[in-house]
Amino acid sequence: MVGVEFFGNFDLASAAIWLFWIFFAGLIYYLQTENMREGYPLRDDDDGVPANESLWPMPKEKTFHLRDGRGELTVPSKEYEDSKMRTDLALEPSSASTGSPWIPTGDPMIDGVGPAAWAPRKDHPELDAHGHVKIRPMATLDDFHVSAGRDPRGKPVVGGDGEVVGRVTDMWVDIPEQMVRFMTVDLNPEGTGKTRLIPMNMAKIGADRVTVRSLHAHNWDGMPATKKADEVTLLEEDKIMAYYAGGTMYATPARSQTVL
Repeated sequence: MVGVEFFGNFDLASAAIWLFWIFFAGLIYYLQTENMREGYPLRDDDDGVPANESLWPMPKEKTFHLRDGRGELTVPSKEYEDSKMRTDLALEPSSASTGSPWIPTGDPMIDGVGPAAWAPRKDHPELDAHGHVKIRPMATLDDFHVSAGRDPRGKPVVGGDGEVVGRVTDMWVDIPEQMVRFMTVDLNPEGTGKTRLIPMNMAKIGADRVTVRSLHAHNWDGMPATKKADEVTLLEEDKIMAYYAGGTMYATPARSQTVL
């Protein structure tokens, strides 16, 4: 028999389990090092000096060819991490001890800190699998129409203070997903062309109005705008979403106070 004549007294079951543990340890090592390609080396909050606090070594640099002719990306790369760092944050620590909360020193909604923080994503629109812009205004899409639910176009937009700030003029569709991502609000329906985007998940569409509870009337002027009328970039998406989210805490001074 094979187990007696070829292997002799060798324990095949023991060999199998040890091979499994060796493979599993190698898999953990590989996944953890690959996970450190972005966001590493870690930085100190005070002086920005790299401080690798991991038990695992930094992986070797790997270059990725980006799709749609958008160049190459090498990670991990100190130059790449430095380009993503925001060094202009208007924040200060509440105390000298490490881990203390940071307090905004300016207008947190404009400065993009705290709940209004945004990530420095690429400043170009997201593309679908065919290289086309993924999110577009419905006014430019002949094949899309509202088939169910309430159509918000033409309804007034009301903030958390009950003030009417504008009127919805269009919706932005995620074409591959076939769902609405944003609404266009005209902040001056008389025709000045001052429009902004409202994320669908930050608005409630009623029978006679669209309500955005996170913002008050005085917050709308500072809202980030898009560079193009028919495109929104990844960076612009992040800033817009962060602005609305930050309003839940920073729209008025009363919202950022302690509640008992």
